[in-house]
Amino acid sequence: MKSEMLKTGLFAVGAVALVAAASWIEPDSYKAEIYSDTGQTFFPKFTEADMVKAIEVVDYDEVEAAARPLKVEFRKNRWLLTSHSDYPAEARDRLARTSTALLDLKKDQAVSDRVEDHSNYSVIDPLDAKNASLTGRGKRVTLRDAQGVTLAELILGKPIKEKQGFRYVRIPGQKRTYAVKTDADPSAKFEDWVEADLLRIGYNDIAKLTLNSYQIDEQMGRIINPRRLAMVKDKENWDNQARSIANAIGSLRVGGARPKPPTLAQQLRTGALELTLDVVMSLRQKGFFISPMGALLANEGELTIETVKGLVCTLRFGELVAEGATGGKQKDSRYMFVTASARNPEAEPVAKAMQNKFADWYYVISGADFARLHPQSAAAKGEAPQRPSGLPQGIPPEILRQLQERGAGAAAPPQSAPPPAGPPKQ
Repeated sequence: MKSEMLKTGLFAVGAVALVAAASWIEPDSYKAEIYSDTGQTFFPKFTEADMVKAIEVVDYDEVEAAARPLKVEFRKNRWLLTSHSDYPAEARDRLARTSTALLDLKKDQAVSDRVEDHSNYSVIDPLDAKNASLTGRGKRVTLRDAQGVTLAELILGKPIKEKQGFRYVRIPGQKRTYAVKTDADPSAKFEDWVEADLLRIGYNDIAKLTLNSYQIDEQMGRIINPRRLAMVKDKENWDNQARSIANAIGSLRVGGARPKPPTLAQQLRTGALELTLDVVMSLRQKGFFISPMGALLANEGELTIETVKGLVCTLRFGELVAEGATGGKQKDSRYMFVTASARNPEAEPVAKAMQNKFADWYYVISGADFARLHPQSAAAKGEAPQRPSGLPQGIPPEILRQLQERGAGAAAPPQSAPPPAGPPKQ
């Protein structure tokens, strides 16, 4: 009798275990829960794209093991890249696409409620400092209104190979991963949010190119080893190199921008450069100098572009950008200083508008673009003599004193006060 009762008890325990296992493997309640919100809208309170006044995109650089944020805000009646020193956000189509991509987004299908699956779907939050994984991180997108209230926030994972137009997504702070149909793929790269064609000069617009290569003897305040090459279209010297440079001008894209001191920006607009402390320090840090005669010099040379309509643009190439400062993988990015002027009255309005735009910024370009735009300087980099670490002569004594106090380097004493600085020489 006891044996029968023992058998019965064992069967009962086994049955309970089987039921528990079955409910764990495929529970009806679990299935009902994970599919309970299928077809619902992610962000029901987000009803109009015009509600969006701030966009933040955070991508993850697996090589650098760092999150890369980009933030765009609507301020003073225009969109600005507030994560990049308030540079104007000029890519209107990208603004519109990003704002509307999450509007009326539906929860098409829930695929997992397991945190362990986040890496497989690439929906790990790029801002999650507690997660040690360097892979499987997604792109976090946040839309806010004028008061800073979050309208929509989502982590975009990888596309689904089996379903074209679908990708995995997750709401930050929640476990559940969804498969949704969306074309949302906002960029966290500076160059994708600004005007693609910085100079607006195409191959057919160019009449003449002039390459100026030189080194700067900073202690003596003079140019050494100058080399000048002028290339005129449809002339004998318009060779493959000239055509390559002209094509590079039309495809030039900037990878970043740094603000100039307001004093320097205003001087560039008025055309009169003065040697003040903040101007000298800012220029020197980026690889640019003002000669005692008022000429603007660059330690990696210049490229002057003359168009058939009389517009003149000068690109001056400065120092390498500090590693990691560009927010990307380019290790050889460098600063570029752009000025514009006119050869005839007809070109003056365009030149003035361009000069007003360029006056505020040091641009950042890739090493590859530098090599294409100024092949002579790029090729000679390994052969250039070491430049002294002093400062140009002709700087006023009070500026020299302040620079030395800041540790800007030993400078030769000025031999005379500088003459009044004129407009930057092309």
